[in-house]
Amino acid sequence: MSMSEPISQLANGAFSQMFDAMENILQKAEDHARAQDLDEGVMLAWRLTPDMFPMARQIQIACDVPARGLSRLANADLPSFEDTESDFAGLKARVAKARDHINGLDVAAILADPDGTVVVPLRGEDVTMPRQLFLSQFIMPNLYFHVSTAYAILRTMGVQLGKGDFLARSL
Repeated sequence: MSMSEPISQLANGAFSQMFDAMENILQKAEDHARAQDLDEGVMLAWRLTPDMFPMARQIQIACDVPARGLSRLANADLPSFEDTESDFAGLKARVAKARDHINGLDVAAILADPDGTVVVPLRGEDVTMPRQLFLSQFIMPNLYFHVSTAYAILRTMGVQLGKGDFLARSL
């Protein structure tokens, strides 16, 4: 199976939905922190378990993987994110920056060479993957995982979120 326009449209819809979800859950978390007089820094540092990344890092990765991954597919410069967000406003700005970067990529370049490969540095070594598998089995699952984890962390902190918040604008 080769990368095609419908696959690109499917991925674009998924990215848009998850970025909408991140903006939504971050706003609800910010509102919750304000209403409960909670320190945003504590919420951003919260983890589900000690060996997992904290909530802020989950959002950072959920922005980085699609922005950098699609840049690789488009053979474009990789965006640089500084990982310095210290509040919900900063995280929402990062989501907007990543979304803008993705929206600015050349779709034709992303779709070019559908049977080609992409080289990705993973854990200190370069891994070569077919382009479509990189999109469907690396970029998209990472996005879903990290958004889901941020959602779960915020739920454990009492933020009133439901499945509809994760699904954003879908059904």
